[in-house]
Amino acid sequence: MKKIIVKGLVLTMFGLLLSTVTWAQGDKASRPSPPATASGKVGGATITITYSSPSVKGRNIWGSLVPYGKAWRAGANEATIFETDKDIMVEGKKLPAGKYSLFAVPGEKDWKFMFNSETGQWGIKRGGDANMDPAKDVLTVDAKAGKAASMTEKLKYDVTGKGFVLTWENVEVPVSIK
Repeated sequence: MKKIIVKGLVLTMFGLLLSTVTWAQGDKASRPSPPATASGKVGGATITITYSSPSVKGRNIWGSLVPYGKAWRAGANEATIFETDKDIMVEGKKLPAGKYSLFAVPGEKDWKFMFNSETGQWGIKRGGDANMDPAKDVLTVDAKAGKAASMTEKLKYDVTGKGFVLTWENVEVPVSIK
């Protein structure tokens, strides 16, 4: 009788341990590109950008890991999410209040940002292309890339009083919002 109880307890403990390990592997914070959020006020609007933040890790980023002239999920893992609680003007063009997937087409100096109405998808398709339907783009704006003041290891978005800034490696791309 005692052997059956001991075996039952051992099996139960093993099951709990296994389920804890499996659950922990689903924890997004333990990913190589962990989740991050940038939030702030621009005028009267609250802007929130939710993304996964990859690291440089000694790699060449722009024009290599992230090709020039090709749509990119503007982060890692799931598509980057851009939310605004009020209508705003992005680079002089109207963006209605809402939640959007944010994609970018990087260039050496000129970038495009696309605000897409489809949300919740993984950021890339099996072949490596951005997982976006261009027909669902609500707004496309141009922005100018510049050299960052210093090297930034992890991709970072900042929401400022003037808009948002994407910074990674040695590149900084500000996007104005009013």
